[in-house]
Amino acid sequence: MTNLHPTVSWSLADLPGADQPRVVTIGKFDGVHVGHREVIAELGRIAPEAEATVLTFDRHPKALLAPDAAPRPLVSREQKVEFLGGAGASRVAVIPFTREFADLSPEQFARDVLAEGLGAVAVLVGSDFRYGHLGAGNLETLIEQGERLGFSVHTVADVVHDEGERISSTRIRRLLDDGNAARAAELLGRYHQVRSTVVQGFQRGRELGYPTANLENPPEGFVPRDGVYATWVDVDGVPYQAATSIGVNPTFGDIADRLIESHLFDFDGVLYGSRVTVHFVDYIRPMNKFPDAQSLATQMAEDAHRIRDLLSQ
Repeated sequence: MTNLHPTVSWSLADLPGADQPRVVTIGKFDGVHVGHREVIAELGRIAPEAEATVLTFDRHPKALLAPDAAPRPLVSREQKVEFLGGAGASRVAVIPFTREFADLSPEQFARDVLAEGLGAVAVLVGSDFRYGHLGAGNLETLIEQGERLGFSVHTVADVVHDEGERISSTRIRRLLDDGNAARAAELLGRYHQVRSTVVQGFQRGRELGYPTANLENPPEGFVPRDGVYATWVDVDGVPYQAATSIGVNPTFGDIADRLIESHLFDFDGVLYGSRVTVHFVDYIRPMNKFPDAQSLATQMAEDAHRIRDLLSQ
């Protein structure tokens, strides 16, 4: 059962305690892709009477332990919670990955977080799961601690896609860096999305006959490769077909920061201040430099025709 608004704990101090039985899985869950969704579905099969609970983190552990090697997140904390709820989690605990948390011993983690903090009766992890200070805990120690603290331990296999490669957030991140939004959507089980507030731009699109909604930086969610995409844009829950560009608009050459701009087809209204979500369906072309504004407008007309055809399928 999906729940876009699961019960959320935002800190260790905010954990509910052992007030009811919970079946818990633990992980980064960046992107909440098809593999993650299968893990959450398994929670209900292990203990259908227990509250399906996901324990995750507010950032990638490397953001604290090795900042230069930390990957850009696919989703924001808030997006992650919504996607986890949509995948079937009834409760999500988003723990700040602080030095204090990283220094917990395996015994402290099992007792204070899983048993006493969440009332775990069952815990689902991968076979290579590590936890506690310096990753000192493993599957064997978790089983031993579970026997003492009253929870069983279950393992889940990796989910692979049709190319035989494990579905992972790293793989999806590479696809988006390559502009392959269509393949990323297959591994996510949904279109990749970013969201932000519409702000006023240079209004060049309006002058060319293609007014755009300019998203405030930084948006929530991983920004794909520069270029033009076929997208759906949600405005107050209503989806509109749209052409979305990412980049610095080299035709004009006076923008330093990457911008996300969406031209919504068949939309007539004011979007300034609106919170919108852009769903990336497919990559159309790179962000080219055109000799003049009219050449750009001609290309935008071709883009719009192609995108309408693609999205209408």
